[in-house]
Amino acid sequence: MTRVETQHDLQRSLEQTFGPHLHAVCERTARALATLGYDGLLVYSGSLLPVFEDDRTYPFEANAPFKVWAPLADAPRSFVWFAPGAAPRLIIERPDDYWYKPAALPQGYWVRYFDVHAVTDRGAARSLLPDLARAAYIGEAFAGLDDWGIGALNPRPLMQRLDYPRAAKSAYELVCLREASRLGALGHVAAAAAFAAGASEFEIELAFLEACGLREQELPYNPIIALNSAGAVLHYQVLDKQAPRERHSLLIDAGAEFAGYASDITRTHSRTAGDFRALIARMDQMQQSLCAGVRAGVDWRDVQLRAHELTAEVLREAGLVRCTAAEAVSTGVTRVFLPHGIGHLLGLEVHDVGGFMRTEQGGEIDRPEDHPHLRLTRVLQPGFVVTMEPGIYFIPQLLEAARADGRARHINWPAVEALAPFGGIRIEDDLAVTASGCENLTREAFASLPVSR
Repeated sequence: MTRVETQHDLQRSLEQTFGPHLHAVCERTARALATLGYDGLLVYSGSLLPVFEDDRTYPFEANAPFKVWAPLADAPRSFVWFAPGAAPRLIIERPDDYWYKPAALPQGYWVRYFDVHAVTDRGAARSLLPDLARAAYIGEAFAGLDDWGIGALNPRPLMQRLDYPRAAKSAYELVCLREASRLGALGHVAAAAAFAAGASEFEIELAFLEACGLREQELPYNPIIALNSAGAVLHYQVLDKQAPRERHSLLIDAGAEFAGYASDITRTHSRTAGDFRALIARMDQMQQSLCAGVRAGVDWRDVQLRAHELTAEVLREAGLVRCTAAEAVSTGVTRVFLPHGIGHLLGLEVHDVGGFMRTEQGGEIDRPEDHPHLRLTRVLQPGFVVTMEPGIYFIPQLLEAARADGRARHINWPAVEALAPFGGIRIEDDLAVTASGCENLTREAFASLPVSR
């Protein structure tokens, strides 16, 4: 299939699915407003945040509750007004400015569903809104907001009712997430090639960005591009501009964004054959085994516990521990090598909202004991999109802590020290949950490329 044909199919899918998606958003918002006694909802895209004591601003990121309604990534100081029974009103601020280019008037598959207005300032935006005494507002405060007469600012009961259903994605949202995965896969293939060619972390990021066709500020999160032992830093934030003298490994955690929706993909590469490359292959098998168990009705906390059971088996098979798999779990040895959660909700935010919510009325589902970093505790339902990201790392702080307690005797220290220069392994896919299993958005994206990995 050619690129033109692919884009044609994408646009057709977006056009076919956005209308029903927005209708569902309107219906659930109307129900929540009626339940809580509000007449309407005003959602703010967000402000340009100034740098301290400077006349510059930070790169703009649209608020996720705004992107629920409109796929606009670059429209600061704009609003969506929704009153049940009427089309949503989109108010875009386009100041008369020659210093900066104002937000473009939107075009495309989704615009016809909105009552669109362009204004030059917030005062003009307010004139397009009714009395707001019985309305709710979602977004950060801005100068003059107190004078708008809004009934409730960021009311938690309403936000909970709107956040909870976001876990289950519509057909339109899945189209967007698939495209975000495809773009991310393009970036990962280019990054792997750059690593093989001897590139620095910074150069690998440039290859990723070029292949995705995105600027850094358009990514859903800052890429983690870690060479060698830097892979042991879970949220490694440095992009070294000099390639290391010896290149052992690359851990790259990087995603792309499409129409506000994110992909979140991690791959690990070894420069040479040997024990680390074999461990990557074994981790990939283990990760796919976990993916195979994902379906509606599964408690994600059980997936977390199962991940540690399988991690223990991998550690034992690789000779990294001197105990049984069961002992590695019960003594907490697996948490030395896998300290983070197995995954999280994914959507308009990389760590999407509602991961702990018991019901739309609130309440939280507790994490399993000894797993404080898990970001999802709900039972999976059709339409949930989650990440699956097991890992094994050689983290100096955690290894030193293990040396100081009873876990030291269970660890094969010479084997650990031999692999420590490689940093660690993480393999992460994005999964769309179905009644009987899941759609692996990441693997299918890689498979769709002319050169896949």
